[in-house]
Amino acid sequence: MLPVRRLLAQPRFPSFSLARSSSNSSHKRYDVIVVGGGHAGTEAAAAATRIGAETLLITQKIQTIGALSCNPSMGGIGKGHLVKEVDALDGLMGRAGDYAGVHFSILNRRKGPAVWGPRAQLDRSRYKEFIQSELLNMPRLTVIEGSVEGLLVSAADPEQPGKHRVTGVRMADGGDKILCSSVVLTTGTFLSGSLFMGRTTSPGGRMGEAPSCAGLSHSLKEVLGLKLGRLKTGTPPRIIRETVNFSLTQLQLPDPQPTPFSFINTHTHCKPEEQIPCHLTVTTPGVDRVVRESLPVNSHVQQDTKGPRYCPSIESRVLRFPGRQHQVWLEPEGLNSDLIYPQGLSMTMPPELQLRLIREIPALSQAEIHTPGYGVQYDFVCPTQLFPWLQLKSVQGLFLAGQINGTTGYEEAAAQVPVFPLRACGRGVNAGRTALSLPPLSLSRTESYIGVLIDDLVVHGVTEPYRMFTSRAEFRTSLRPDNADLRLTPKGREEIGCVSQHRYQEAVRVQQGLTEALSTLNSISLSPPCWREKLSDVGISENKSTLISGEEMLLYTDVSFSMLASTFPDLLSPYLEFAERIKIEAVYRPHCEKQQREMERMREEESLSLPPDFDYFSQQVSLSNEVREILDRARPSTRYAVLNHRNKYIKDYRV
Repeated sequence: MLPVRRLLAQPRFPSFSLARSSSNSSHKRYDVIVVGGGHAGTEAAAAATRIGAETLLITQKIQTIGALSCNPSMGGIGKGHLVKEVDALDGLMGRAGDYAGVHFSILNRRKGPAVWGPRAQLDRSRYKEFIQSELLNMPRLTVIEGSVEGLLVSAADPEQPGKHRVTGVRMADGGDKILCSSVVLTTGTFLSGSLFMGRTTSPGGRMGEAPSCAGLSHSLKEVLGLKLGRLKTGTPPRIIRETVNFSLTQLQLPDPQPTPFSFINTHTHCKPEEQIPCHLTVTTPGVDRVVRESLPVNSHVQQDTKGPRYCPSIESRVLRFPGRQHQVWLEPEGLNSDLIYPQGLSMTMPPELQLRLIREIPALSQAEIHTPGYGVQYDFVCPTQLFPWLQLKSVQGLFLAGQINGTTGYEEAAAQVPVFPLRACGRGVNAGRTALSLPPLSLSRTESYIGVLIDDLVVHGVTEPYRMFTSRAEFRTSLRPDNADLRLTPKGREEIGCVSQHRYQEAVRVQQGLTEALSTLNSISLSPPCWREKLSDVGISENKSTLISGEEMLLYTDVSFSMLASTFPDLLSPYLEFAERIKIEAVYRPHCEKQQREMERMREEESLSLPPDFDYFSQQVSLSNEVREILDRARPSTRYAVLNHRNKYIKDYRV
C-alpha cells in the first residue's frame, strides 16, 4: 500500500507532481473508507472530507483516479441536470468539466429550459489532472494504492436496523486490517469484472487493470447474504485522428459561448475560440454484414447478461434494427490528443473484424485503430436492498454508490454520493437527528434529479443499467438545471453540511437578486397600449385590456429581460447579471405554483417512515397476498415507497 497526501498547488493546473507519505494507514482508524477511485469514489471521498471526516480512499492505481473510462464527455439530457446538482452540493464534477471541456453545447434547445441538456466534450488528461489535484490536496484525506480482499464484519447494534455491522476492510497481499466507522463501496465495473473481445475473456474492470479481489464479492454474497446480479457494458475502439477523412462527415460546431457547469464559474477554462468541433457520420450496409459475420466469434453478444439499453453496442443495434443507418459521432479525446472516440461504435468482436467494420464507413475507409473496443461484465448489488440514503438495510455502516447499484454513466455514479456523507461518518447533523429520533436525511424526488435517481433504484431496482432522463422526473418544470443551486445549495450547507460558506453565500446572493428582480418587475404595471408604445415589436393582442406587469411581459417569447432593463434602466439594470435566469423563473413560475400541491402531498408520504419490522401480513387493508409478499421482501421505508411498489405491481400485472 502506498499512501499519498499532497499535490503541488497550481491555480491554473499547468502541471503537478505527487508527494508520497510513508505513514502506515493500517495503524489508524478512519471515519470513512471509500473503496474505488472512479466518479462515485472521488465524489464520496471529497464529500466526506468536506464535512470533517477523516477519510481513506483506496484505489488500485493513483494515476487512474478521475480517469474517463469510456466516452470523453459529460452531461446531456437528464445527465446534465445531475452534473448541475452535484455541483450545487459542492461536488467536483462540474468544476472539473469546466476545466477540461473542449466543446460545450446545450442540447434540446428547441424545447423549454427545464429539459435543456448541458453537455461538454472533455480533454481526458485535463479532467484527470483536475480531479487528482483537488483530491490529493484535501485535508483529512489519505489515498492509498491497494485492493480490498474483504470486509470486517461484527455483530449488529441491536438498537439499529440490520443483521451485521461493517467495521473496516481487509487488504489483499498481506491482509492488513483497516478500521473505520463506515465503508463506501464504489467498485464500478471492477466487482468480479471480466473483459471480452471476440472469444477471449480475461479478468478485469478496465483494459490493463485487474478486477477487484474475488473475496469482496464473496463477502457481499456469502457473508452478508446480499443479492447480486450481473450487468455488462462496452466501449468502442479508439481511432487515430489523422487516418479519418473528415471531409466526408457533417461538421458539428460547439456553442459560440460556452456555458459553465458550475454555478461558481463565470467562464470555462477553454476560451470560446479554442473549442474544437465534433463530426457526424453514419453506418452502411457493410457494417451490418460484418456484424453478422462476427457473431460466431463474439461471445459477449451471445450471452444473456443485460447491457445498456440507451447506449447499446453496434452489434445490438444491427441485430435489433437491421437495415437501418446508425449515427456515429466522431469525438475528440482532447485538445492535443491524436485519438478519436467513435460514439455509437461500441463493439466486442475480434480486433481484425473491428478494423473491417469501421472501414465500411466512408469517412473511416482508411482508418487505423489505436486501441480495440471490448466488453465488460461485472457484479452489481440489487439496489432494492438499500435505504434511500444508500446504506444497506441489512448491514450497518456499509454504503454503496455508483455502478455497483446498477447504474450506467459518470453522472449517475457521481450523483449517488452527496446524500449520505454525514451519515457515513457518523458525525454532525445525522448523528444528532438519530439521537432525537428524527428521520434520516435524504433528497426527495420532489426537490432533485438525484432524489429521482435514488428513489427509482431503491424502490424499483434495475433489470438493466439505469440511465437518467428528464422524463423520469414528475416535477421537471421545477427541477431545472438553471435552479439547482437554489434548490440544493442551502440544504447542502444547513442540513447535510457538505457545502462551503463561499458557495452558500453566493447562492443566497443569487436568490436575493432573483427575488428582488421579480418583485421589481411586478411593481411595473402598464396598460397594453403603453407596452406597445415602449416595445413596438411585441405582439400584444388588441383584445387585451387589463394591466400587464413586467413579469407577465416576460411570458412573451420575444421579450427578454434585457429589453425591459433598457426600457426601465433605473429599476432593472442592477439585475442584468441574472437576465437569463429571471426570464426562465418568470416563464415557469405559474407552472411551478400549480405543482406545489402535488409536491407537498408526495413529501408528506415520503416523510411517513415505516418501522423496519413492519408486518404487512397482519394489516387489515385491501392488499393481495402477492403484493404483501413483494412489500415484505422489499421492506420499503416510507408510505410513498409502499404506494410505489403497489402501483408498479398493478402496472406489471396488467401488462
